[in-house]
Amino acid sequence: MQLYDATPKHAALNRQIQDRIGQQLRAMYNDVVAQGIPDRFSELLKKLDEQVEDKNQAPQAEEER
Repeated sequence: MQLYDATPKHAALNRQIQDRIGQQLRAMYNDVVAQGIPDRFSELLKKLDEQVEDKNQAPQAEEER
């Protein structure tokens, strides 16, 4: 006895459902974007940028010698 049919059937969502899902996803995305980057991540990104700048400036300082 088989509990389910393993062959796929037409499972596509109708256009109205797809549109509603799209609206909800856009609303959630906009909320996340509006929150901005948490301070902790901003500080981490700033530190990483400073390290990259320091590494890029080190070879220039050696060339000037």
